[in-house]
Amino acid sequence: MTAAVLITGTSSGIGRATARRLAGHPGLTVYATARRAESMTDLAGAGVRTLALDVTDEKSMRAAVALVEAEHGAVGALVNNAGYGEYGTIEEADLDSVRRQFETNVFGLARMTQLVLPSMRAAGRGRIVNVGSMGGRLVFPAGGYYHASKYAVEALTDALRFETASFGIKVSLIEPGLIRTGFGATAAHTLAGSAAPSGPYAALNAAADEKMARSYRSTLLSAPPEAVAKVIEDAVTAIRPRTRYLVTPAAKVLVHTRRLLGARAFDAYLRRQGWGAE
Repeated sequence: MTAAVLITGTSSGIGRATARRLAGHPGLTVYATARRAESMTDLAGAGVRTLALDVTDEKSMRAAVALVEAEHGAVGALVNNAGYGEYGTIEEADLDSVRRQFETNVFGLARMTQLVLPSMRAAGRGRIVNVGSMGGRLVFPAGGYYHASKYAVEALTDALRFETASFGIKVSLIEPGLIRTGFGATAAHTLAGSAAPSGPYAALNAAADEKMARSYRSTLLSAPPEAVAKVIEDAVTAIRPRTRYLVTPAAKVLVHTRRLLGARAFDAYLRRQGWGAE
């Protein structure tokens, strides 16, 4: 059983739900982090340690890891949860915004991993849990850059799992489907700001916006963040955690549908589902 659990991106959604769930485990000290410590005052009241941590700032990341290592010798489990969706078509999306997304979703995750590994190797044990997405295994229109960041997390996790196994470090990937957090609203906002309403992709963007809004409202297609927190709990505490956890029944159906149909047939499936004109 690990002792110190460091979670990134706990100001809301999956990260917050995970911090609350793990806080109830005896023997675990949970460190919840976000850019603004004041956004986590309720977690502090629930017995969770809170730290300011920005996964795009080197000094901030080093300070948080150093504090946990000073108190526990090593980070027992790192949950790389910080991330968001920057939506827009490949042609129209602002690349500076895309770069910022990759700094959080990919390079922040990678750097946090690099920082905790030396002490984990020295201890001969550790857990790294990367929160990816079903969007790392299939792609929806107007989300290519977000999906690219999650495909990158898939690749990094697969390599990391093999590289660190001999040091007693277990690595798991969490692949949530649609989760009812602020993610959908953020994605819709970036999509709306990525192109002019009368642009060449106006119809596609409108269809994507409508589909996202409807899907996130559906209790059949989406799930609350607590569903992901329960899975992360298993990845952190199980003796033999799984390498991958695909979360929500709808996500499992979509991922396997994409695998079985292939690219052209899946494109046709998306069109029939209302994701844009022929």
